[in-house]
Amino acid sequence: MITSRQNQRAKDIRRLRRSKGDHALLEGPHLVAAALAAGLRLDEILATPAFLASAEGRRLARLPGDWAVEPLEVDPGVLAELTDADSPRGVLAVAYLPRGGVEALPVVPSHPYLYLDGLQDPGNLGALARVAEAAGAAGLALSPGCVHPNHPRALRASAGSLLRLPVAVNAEPDALTRHLAAAHPRWTALVPRDGEDLYRADLAGTLVLAVGAEGPGLSPALLARAGLRLTIPMEPQVESLNATVAAALVLFEVRRRTAGNRGSSGSGKGETQG
Repeated sequence: MITSRQNQRAKDIRRLRRSKGDHALLEGPHLVAAALAAGLRLDEILATPAFLASAEGRRLARLPGDWAVEPLEVDPGVLAELTDADSPRGVLAVAYLPRGGVEALPVVPSHPYLYLDGLQDPGNLGALARVAEAAGAAGLALSPGCVHPNHPRALRASAGSLLRLPVAVNAEPDALTRHLAAAHPRWTALVPRDGEDLYRADLAGTLVLAVGAEGPGLSPALLARAGLRLTIPMEPQVESLNATVAAALVLFEVRRRTAGNRGSSGSGKGETQG
């Protein structure tokens, strides 16, 4: 049982909170269960004795998946110090979760992709990933300089979506365009005014919806690249919407129009893989 924050395993896990490598720190039973369901390899599992003895702990231990190691008991105070969450709920795990470039994305014609340009807030990244998965997006591409998708807060905010949704890091727009060439991607940008009305615009094809960083928004280069610029109609006294809300409106409008053609799951299974 780990009882000291100076334990070597504890030190190694603490470093993962700042890591941008191939491992991710999963805090709480929901993320651990989602990782097992997604078939991810768990290299470390730390849990308090109370959690392991609880009904939730016993249920988690029965889930199928790749348990590379047995859960190691840890003092509750040490566990709380290791995690980013205010309440880790008794368990954390280290998952092997490497992130690739644009080649990590499947090529799925007529499904949207979400491209995040310089996003810095991990909570926003997680929320946008959750929206993208829920709306049936084929993948999520992160520009160079974006917050890493393995950040603990991003993973928590995604509620498991960042464990399942295909994600590309350091995705340059030109490289993404080449990778998706067979699907004829249409770069699309949200603009607060003077764009095409979202609910009247032609949203056919494979949209790559670009969302900018908090504050500065999309870079001029990405705005210039966007052949389609969309504006969400709203009351004039409101200048703009939160990026997650705006992206959700676009992606679910695409889903509404195309659901009849591609089924309700939006999974893209059986389509061409890149």
